[in-house]
Amino acid sequence: MNMSKLMDVIFICSSIIFNISVSVLYIATKLGNLVLMQVSGAIVLSLIIPFTITLFGYIKEKAEKRTIISHLFILFYLFLELILDYILKVPFREIVAIHVPYILVFYAAMFSMIGVSFDKNRKMGFVVTITFLILIGCLIYYLLPP
Repeated sequence: MNMSKLMDVIFICSSIIFNISVSVLYIATKLGNLVLMQVSGAIVLSLIIPFTITLFGYIKEKAEKRTIISHLFILFYLFLELILDYILKVPFREIVAIHVPYILVFYAAMFSMIGVSFDKNRKMGFVVTITFLILIGCLIYYLLPP
């Protein structure tokens, strides 16, 4: 397998893992399962590593600028999550002035994952999209009143 294909596989698998982990996080939060919340949150943050690897791999291969910019959105979101939730432990979801931009960055990262996945492999782009739709379904479940 050449380096470009390896970067594509790592990127797409990381995107799918991200979507599934965030889905599990929403459900665990709704159910009050602290252990599952911590595990899925740790998995999401650990994706900083493969997304950083693919960013540098694509830079080395002189990938399209939109692929590089998409990676930057994804990594910006992951580092924002790390800083706000795990380092500063700011209750930013309760502060509209912080939460709204956070949501915008989250969806920029999500659509970046979908876009790059479609660019790299059309069939897998659909898989990433389906896992994103599952994530949205889990978010709706989480937001429903008990």
